[in-house]
Amino acid sequence: MASRKRVTYWIRLGAALAVIIIGTWVFLMMQREPADEIGKVLFGILTGSALLYALLSGVRDTADCVSWEKREGTLGLLFLTDLRGYDVVLGKMVAGSLNAFYSVLAVLPMLAVPLLMGGVTLGEFGRTALVALNTMFFSLTLGLCLSSMSNSGKKAAVSTLLLIFVFSALIPGAGAWYLYLRDKPFEPMVLITSPVANYVFAWEALYKSYQHVFWTSFGVVHGLAWFFLLVASVIAPRAWQDRPAGVRKLRWRERWQLWSHGNLEERHSFRKRLLDQNAFYWLAARARLKPAMAWGGLGLLGCGWAFGLSKFHRDWLTPVVYIGTAVVLSITLKAWVATESGRQIAEDRKRGALELLLSTPLTVRDILRGQLLALRRHFLGPLTLVLCVGCLFMYLSMRDASDDDTRIATRIFWIGGMVTLVADIVALYWVGMWVGLTAKNPNRAAGGNAGRVLVIPGAAWSLVILVMVLASMRGGHEPSGNIFLGLWFGFGLAADIGLSLWARHRLLTDFRAAATQRPGSGAGFFRRLFLGSEPRAEALPPPVAQPE
Repeated sequence: MASRKRVTYWIRLGAALAVIIIGTWVFLMMQREPADEIGKVLFGILTGSALLYALLSGVRDTADCVSWEKREGTLGLLFLTDLRGYDVVLGKMVAGSLNAFYSVLAVLPMLAVPLLMGGVTLGEFGRTALVALNTMFFSLTLGLCLSSMSNSGKKAAVSTLLLIFVFSALIPGAGAWYLYLRDKPFEPMVLITSPVANYVFAWEALYKSYQHVFWTSFGVVHGLAWFFLLVASVIAPRAWQDRPAGVRKLRWRERWQLWSHGNLEERHSFRKRLLDQNAFYWLAARARLKPAMAWGGLGLLGCGWAFGLSKFHRDWLTPVVYIGTAVVLSITLKAWVATESGRQIAEDRKRGALELLLSTPLTVRDILRGQLLALRRHFLGPLTLVLCVGCLFMYLSMRDASDDDTRIATRIFWIGGMVTLVADIVALYWVGMWVGLTAKNPNRAAGGNAGRVLVIPGAAWSLVILVMVLASMRGGHEPSGNIFLGLWFGFGLAADIGLSLWARHRLLTDFRAAATQRPGSGAGFFRRLFLGSEPRAEALPPPVAQPE
C-alpha cells in the first residue's frame, strides 16, 4: 500500500532534485576555488544533510506507527491472525520508512559527483553511504521500539528524539567529561555509541588513524538497532491489551498528577481562571508544566553556554559565538512553537472531539483565540528572554566593532533577526492551526507547519541567489553580502505576512468544512505542500440499478 502511493515517487524525485539544486548552488558559490576544494565542501554538505535526515527518520516515520494501532484498538486484531510480533514490527517499519529509505537511496548516487571532482576518495564515499543507511536503521528501530511501549504518539516521538540525543551526544559527552575530570588523555572509544561520531570517523583524514574506532562504532550502532528491533518484536504482541494498573503504578500516577496538576483546590482554581477567559484556552493549556518545560529547555542551553564561557573565558566572547547562540535559541523556539501550535487541533480532530466542540456555542474565533492564549502562556516568557539576549548580544557586538559602518551593519543584522523571529512565530501560529486541521496526525502537522514557514522561504531565497550569481557570471554585478542579507530578511517577512493572511482567511472561512473532512483528501503532493488539503464534500456513489 505504501509503495503504490503517488507521494512515494514524488518524494524520491524531490530528494534527488533538492540535491542537484544544492550542488549547483554550492558549485556556483565556490566557482573560483579549486575543483577538489569544491568537491570536499559539496560532499560534506550533502552527506551531513543525509545523516541528519536519517537520524531524525525514526521521530518522523516510526515513532507513532504501533502506538497509533494501539489507540485505534486494531493492534490486537492483527494478532488474531497467524502473524507474529516480528511480522507486524517489520511490516510497520518497512511501510513507515519507505519514503525515508527511497529519499536516502536517491541521494547516494549524487554523492559520486564530488568523487569525480576530486578531493574525495572512494573509501570516503562508501563509508559515508554505509553510515547513512546504518543511522537510518538505528533511528527507525529506536522509534519503533518506543512506539511499541507507548500509547501516545507525542510521547513516543519525544522519547525517540531524547534517546537519539542521549546516544549521539550525552553518553559520549559524559565519557569525555569523566576523562577530563580524571586528567586522562582523550580516548576516541568513548564516542562509539554516537552515529554522528561514526560519520566523522568515516572521513579519510581520521579513518587512517582511527580505523578500529570507526568499525567498532559502526558495529555498536548496528547492534543497538537490532536490539531495539528485537525488543519491539517481543513487546508488540503483549502491549495491545489494557491491563489494570498495579498499586505501585497507581501511587506513582497519583503523585505525578498532584505534582503536575496540583491538588483538587489548585486544579479547580486553575480551571476556573482559564475557563473564565476562554473554554478552548483551558483545553489547550491544561498541562500546567508546559511553560516549565520551555524554561527548562532554555535553561539547559544556558548551562551549555556558561560551560563554554568557563572553559574558554575571553575567547568565548566573540561575534561568532553570539550569532551561533542566537541561531540555536531561535531555531529551538521556532521548532517548539511549530510543534505546539496545531497539535491540540490535530489531536481533537483525530479523536473526533473537534466536531463536538463545533456543536457547542464556541465559535471559530473563540477556538483561535483560545489557542493563541495557550501559546502566549507557554512561549511569551521564553520569547521575551530570547529577545533580551539578542539585544545584549547586539550591544556586545557593536561595542567590539571596529568602525561606524560595521556598527550600523551589526545593528541592522540583529534587529532584522529579532523582527524575523517574531514574524516567524506569528506565521507558525496561523499556519499551524490550518495544517493541524488537514494533516493526518499531529507529528505531520508539525512538520508541515515548519516546512511551509521556515523551509520553503529559505529554498526560494537560495534560488534567487543562484539566479543572481548566474547573472553575474554573464557580466552583471556580483551581489554583495548586504544584498544577500536584505533578501533573506525580505523573503522571510514576505512569506510570514503572506502565509499568515492566507491561513487566517482559510481558518475563518473553511474551518468547519475542514474539521468534518477525512484526513488526506486526495489532493496532489504539491497542492498539499503549498496549500494544504482542500476541504470538499465526499462524492456519493452512483445509484445501483434495480432489476425490473
